[in-house]
Amino acid sequence: MTNEKILVVDDEQSMRELLTIMLKREGYLVTSASNGEEAIKVLNKEIFDLVITDMKMPKVSGLELLRIIKEIAPQTIVLMVTAFASTETAVEAMKEGAYDYLTKPFKIDEVKLIINNALEKKRLKEENVLLKKELSILSGIENIIGKSNAMKKVFDIVRKIADTNSNVLISGESGTGKELIARAIHFNSTRKDSPFVTINCAALPETLLESELFGHMKGSFTGAIANKEGLFEMADGGTILLDEIGETPASIQVKLLRVIQEREFRRIGGLKDIKVDVRIIAATNMDLDQAVKDGRFREDLFYRLDVIRIYIPPLRERTEDIPLLANYFLDKFKRSLGREIKGFAPEAINLLMGSEWRGNVRELENVIERAAAMAVEDTIRAEDLREYIQKPVSLKEAFPSTIPDGGIDLEGIMEGMERDMLLKALERANWIKTRAAKLLHLDFRSFRYRLEKYGIKDHKGDRQ
Repeated sequence: MTNEKILVVDDEQSMRELLTIMLKREGYLVTSASNGEEAIKVLNKEIFDLVITDMKMPKVSGLELLRIIKEIAPQTIVLMVTAFASTETAVEAMKEGAYDYLTKPFKIDEVKLIINNALEKKRLKEENVLLKKELSILSGIENIIGKSNAMKKVFDIVRKIADTNSNVLISGESGTGKELIARAIHFNSTRKDSPFVTINCAALPETLLESELFGHMKGSFTGAIANKEGLFEMADGGTILLDEIGETPASIQVKLLRVIQEREFRRIGGLKDIKVDVRIIAATNMDLDQAVKDGRFREDLFYRLDVIRIYIPPLRERTEDIPLLANYFLDKFKRSLGREIKGFAPEAINLLMGSEWRGNVRELENVIERAAAMAVEDTIRAEDLREYIQKPVSLKEAFPSTIPDGGIDLEGIMEGMERDMLLKALERANWIKTRAAKLLHLDFRSFRYRLEKYGIKDHKGDRQ
């Protein structure tokens, strides 16, 4: 059963009824109009996948209607029908953008085939656009690589909830991979063959954001030169990611609440409610609980979105993932750069693991790309990285002043602090381990155990 919408325009009632009955039997959603003027009114209220129009009609001819359709709804396919066939009119219709041209009387099977081919071509074109968007982002899917306990918990939640229809709220700092987790949820669900669309709610002004989400009708505001489908329509049957949801204006929050509650919305300037089946995933780096308390975010919308919460920890709280990520990025960039780089020197890994990474995985990726491009030897050394890396995290900075929504990985933080102090002590002691152990008030056996635990090796030789 198909959900494509077709408009039949013909001044002959018998022809309208014939096409309408035939198309409805094929499973299409059919609307009819008895002339061009009536068709224009319908087209200004609704978006159709395909229009079948007679060529010769009073007042507004088929060619005039074709031109108007291409102006207000350029994505709509137009099929011309006439009993007055001539090469000139056929060529003119095709030049104006008609998909094909039929002559009365025609065979029903021929019409079915042409319509099916036209809509299949439209579907493939739309899928190709979505696929290109997918491929442009899939290159970053490695950002969710991780073996830390914190990330294992995230992956476990994704596996458990992917195949439900529950709304999800993903929180975490910028650069932690919130969008990639959202994509993982979608592509591990029964919706995986339907669209996955995203929008950054902080990137657009209020009017444009509303238009992007819900679509608009021609003339509904300045610049609305054609009818436009919104992202909720495009995502029907699939998933929509509302990134930076905390930045959404109050007026849009009201409309989002309606979509969630009623599963329907109305385009800007539209007169008809549109039903959709869309799973909503929201993402934020903001403390939404506090935003609700401050009156900056609607409490009812927050609870509708916050059905399942996923917190993605920052990289500094899962430093055991850093070597894995660093090597993955190095393999990626040495291929694209055509460089023969064997890997990282031990002190380079130590430097990476002791760094702060305020920009999280995104920052790490950028640093590895620069280092791979600028390295003078076949191994990435610490000196190849230092100028691109922010200072190591301090003890004061390691502990957050408050516990965030998703809690904290206390074990990860403590391990990060311990590793940081081991490296600081080694640097202070010029990498003489007995001296470094004394600086930390540890016996040498305990100190060496900790070095082995974190894979810290002395690039200057194993000195006691």
